[in-house]
Amino acid sequence: MSALRISILGAGAMGSLFGGLLAEAGHAVELIDVNPAQIAAVREHGLLIRNDAGERRLKLPILRPEEARTQPDWLIVFTKAMHTQGALAAARHLIGPQTRLLSLQNGLGNAEKLMAFADASRIAIGMTTVPADLVAPGEVHSHGQSKTRVVMVNGGENAALAALAVALDTAGLPCAVDPDAVVAIWEKVAFNVALNSLCAVTQRTVGGLGAAAEGRELAHAVAGEVLAVAQAEGLAVSPERTHATIDHALDHHGEHKPSMLQDLLAKRPTEIETLNGAVVRAAEAHGIEVPRATMLYALVKMAEQDMR
Repeated sequence: MSALRISILGAGAMGSLFGGLLAEAGHAVELIDVNPAQIAAVREHGLLIRNDAGERRLKLPILRPEEARTQPDWLIVFTKAMHTQGALAAARHLIGPQTRLLSLQNGLGNAEKLMAFADASRIAIGMTTVPADLVAPGEVHSHGQSKTRVVMVNGGENAALAALAVALDTAGLPCAVDPDAVVAIWEKVAFNVALNSLCAVTQRTVGGLGAAAEGRELAHAVAGEVLAVAQAEGLAVSPERTHATIDHALDHHGEHKPSMLQDLLAKRPTEIETLNGAVVRAAEAHGIEVPRATMLYALVKMAEQDMR
C-alpha cells in the first residue's frame, strides 16, 4: 500500500496516538497543534507512546498551523469540538483540492462544522473507541481493545476512505468503512455521555466508576436515555452492543481518565455541549425526558463555572 500524507489537526491524546502509530507504519504524518508544551516536548524528545505493543519514542514533525505547508491526502480532525471552527480556519491553507477531511471527534454536529471548509464529497465522519491518555507533554498511553468506524458524509463509497481505513488497521488501529457509522457515532455518544460525565462529576477513573455498583448502574441508565433519543431520531442503535461496550470499558479500561475528567482536572472547558448538551436538546425536540443526562449536564456546567 502506498504511503499516505496525513496531517493530524489537534495533537492531544488521541491525535498524538493516531499520528504516532500512522507514522510508525510508514505514512508521512504531520502533527498540528498550538499547545507550546506539547510542541516543545515532541520536537525535543520525540513522541513517547506506551501501549499494549510496548514503549517506544518516535520522531515526527509537529507544527503550529501557520508553520505547516503540506496539503495532505487526509486532514484528520481531533481538536475538541468547541475548537473545530477556529482550528480549521487557521489550517484552511492546508486544505487543497485533493485533501479530504475526517472527524473522529466526540459528540454530535461535527460534520456540519467540517462542511464549512470542504464539499461533503470530501468529508468523512466516524467514531473510535481507542482509549488514550496524554500523561505528560509528548507522552501518550493507550491500553485495551478498540475499534474505529468511518463513513463518507454523503454515504457513498470512496476508494480514498477505504485506503485510509486499511492504513489505520495496519497501524494497529482496527478500522472499517461502515455504512452504519452514524449509528456507531450515536452509540459512542451514549457511551460518552454516561462515562465521561459520570467520571468527571465523581472524579473517578473508568475502573473506579465500575468498581462501585451504583456507578455501573448509573452508567447503564444514562446510556439508556441517550439510546432512546437516538431511536427517536430514526437510528437502529443496539442497546445490547452499547451496554456490552460500557461493561467492557468498566472492566478493562481501569486507569483510563476520560477526556472530560482530564479537562476538569486541568481547569479546561469540556465537550459537555456536544455530548450531554446535544442529547438534551435533541430530547427536547422529540418531547423525551432524559433526567440523568440533564442532571449530569448541569453538574458539569457548574463545575466549568467554578473554574472561572
